[in-house]
Amino acid sequence: MFNWLVGEGASLKHHIPGSTNYVTDLKERLNPRGGSDKPRSSPDDVDNSASSKRPFPLNPTFVSSPILSEDLRNEIYKRVVKQKKSVRTVSVELQVDMRRIGATVRLVELEKRMEKEKKSMAIPFARAVHEMVPTTPLAEGGEKQPMHEPINELPVHRLTQPQIFYPVSESRQFTRVDAGRVFSGAPALLTKEEKTVTVQSLISPETKRFEKVGKGADEQDVLLPADARIPHPQMIELERDYINNPNESRDRWEKYHERVKKSDELEQRRKEAAKKKAEARTVRVKPENSRFEFRFNDVVVSKETTGPDGRGHIAPGRRYGVPTYDRKKGQVKIPTKVEV
Repeated sequence: MFNWLVGEGASLKHHIPGSTNYVTDLKERLNPRGGSDKPRSSPDDVDNSASSKRPFPLNPTFVSSPILSEDLRNEIYKRVVKQKKSVRTVSVELQVDMRRIGATVRLVELEKRMEKEKKSMAIPFARAVHEMVPTTPLAEGGEKQPMHEPINELPVHRLTQPQIFYPVSESRQFTRVDAGRVFSGAPALLTKEEKTVTVQSLISPETKRFEKVGKGADEQDVLLPADARIPHPQMIELERDYINNPNESRDRWEKYHERVKKSDELEQRRKEAAKKKAEARTVRVKPENSRFEFRFNDVVVSKETTGPDGRGHIAPGRRYGVPTYDRKKGQVKIPTKVEV
């Protein structure tokens, strides 16, 4: 081991700025241009191929994912906070997932707050990490922004995992809308609804419908087609416009921004309506000369709302309800997802 550390492994002791410091890069470091045994020692000799992103020699299927560069991170914050662009629009423009954009804005806000409070930050450590791992740069003026990660991927839904043999009449057209209802255990659409409820209608924010099936704790949303569940369904129409009019780039993007704006407005209206509905059910009582405010909600206590074990979240259980486990040991108390 010591012979290897003194020999070929000595080139890993000091990293080259802008290059990864992986064991798999030893061949390129010792022989960067194929004809010389001179070690690579300058940023101009950096190898950006896919092999340079595989840190484990015995696991070639693992590829290290890049992180956001400082310029790209600051550009995300600038477009969301200062230019007031929607998270969805910035995600498409910079090819970054919406959840990562929300997390980036929060972290930059935290960093700026620490700067105002004059707290110490590990800036040298951050610079060293950015020099040793792959990063996604910000495209300069006029160039196409490189993709940081897929922004329209869907995880495998738990309802689609089992195999279901569902008999269908040959005279009936079975679509992806019907397949989602079969996986969800929902009843089939009525004959008059089959022509109106299509994949295209479920993508459009004006005609998109939300259905639930089941009772009590078993209640769940009816599974929609993948086109309606992806984070950016408006990109489907954008691609269709590109196929029909490949040379009308400006008109194509104007239509896309109009769809996004309309979708965001409808989503905002739904949120406001849901907030007003919840506020109408809440009774607020604030005693005089008190800093506390009591909020009461009317609930229906039944087996369907409390569940068979009395731990349903819709209504409290018997007596004073079931205590929360916020202070119990072994419980996850950190956020497990980012809402955008």
